[in-house]
Amino acid sequence: MTSPSHPVILGQNQYGKAENRVVKITRDGGTHHIKDLNVSVALSGDLSDLHLTGSNAHCLPTDTTKNTVFAFAKEYGIESAEQFGIHLARHFVTSQEPIHRARIRIEEYAWERIAGSDANSRFIGADEVNHSFVRKGQETRVTQITYDGEKWEVVSGLKDLVVMNSTHSEFWGYIKDKYTTLQEAYDRILATTVSGRWRFNWTDDEQRMPNWERSYEQTRKHMLEAFAETYSYSLQQTLYQMATRIITHRAEIDEVRFSLPNKHHFLVDLEPFGLKNENEVYYAADRMYGLIEATVLRDGATAQIPVDMTNL
Repeated sequence: MTSPSHPVILGQNQYGKAENRVVKITRDGGTHHIKDLNVSVALSGDLSDLHLTGSNAHCLPTDTTKNTVFAFAKEYGIESAEQFGIHLARHFVTSQEPIHRARIRIEEYAWERIAGSDANSRFIGADEVNHSFVRKGQETRVTQITYDGEKWEVVSGLKDLVVMNSTHSEFWGYIKDKYTTLQEAYDRILATTVSGRWRFNWTDDEQRMPNWERSYEQTRKHMLEAFAETYSYSLQQTLYQMATRIITHRAEIDEVRFSLPNKHHFLVDLEPFGLKNENEVYYAADRMYGLIEATVLRDGATAQIPVDMTNL
C-alpha cells in the first residue's frame, strides 16, 4: 500500500555566530575605560539554497561575522551596546544582498574602577590607579537590535538585579480554599530578581536617536525608585508601578515587560528555643517561587516584546 506523499517546506531560518566575547579598552592618557560585551549575530534572508541544495553562494560565513564584531570594535569603538549593535546590523543588511534581516543580541558586563589609597597613589603616581577595575556583581545589561533595511527595533533591559524592601509590603485578602495554608502578612520582606526589557519608539533613521547610555542609567534609576517608594500590597502592584514610572519619565520608551520571581523570605519559628521572632530572622527560600510577569504599554502602543523573554 502506497502512503500519500508529504511535501516538505522550509520554514523560518537564520544563522550567525553566537556569543562573541569582545572587550574594548579605551585609553584616555593614563585613565582607561572598559566596554565588555557578549555579542550574538543572527542573519536571515534569501538563504533557502543553503538548506535545500547545499549551495553556499549566499552564505556569509559565521567566522566572518565574528571577525566583523572585533573589527568594528576597533573601527567604531563601543559607545554603547545599542550603538554597536546598530552599526553591526546596518552593515550586514546593507553590504550583503542575500541578507534581508539582522538581529544582534548583546549582553554587557559592567566594571567599576578600583580606587587606590591617597597615600599609595602619591607613591606610585596618580595615573596608576586609573587602570584597575573590579567586575560589578549586580545586573547584566542586555539589548537586542533588529534591522530589515528600513525599520529598526531596539529592545534593551537588564537581568539578575536583586532588590529587597525589608518592610512596607503586605499580602492579604486573597482567595482561600481548602488547600490554602499561607498566612496573611501585614509586614513582610519583598524581594525579587529583576529581569526587565523595554522597547524604544526609535524605529527609523529619520528620527532622533536616543542617548542610549543616559537612557539606560535613567530608566534603571526610575525603576529602582519606584520599587523603593511603592507601599506594596502585591508584587504585581510593585511591577506595575516600576513600569509606569519608566514610561512616564522616559519619552523614548513605549513598552516595558518585567519578569519578577518573588524571592520568598519566611519567618523562622524560634519558639522551640524560647525566643520570640519579631520580624527579625528569616529563611530565604531560593525555590519554589511565585513568578510575576506583565507588560505595561504607553497608551496607543502595541505590544511587541515576547511574552517569553527566556532568549531575549
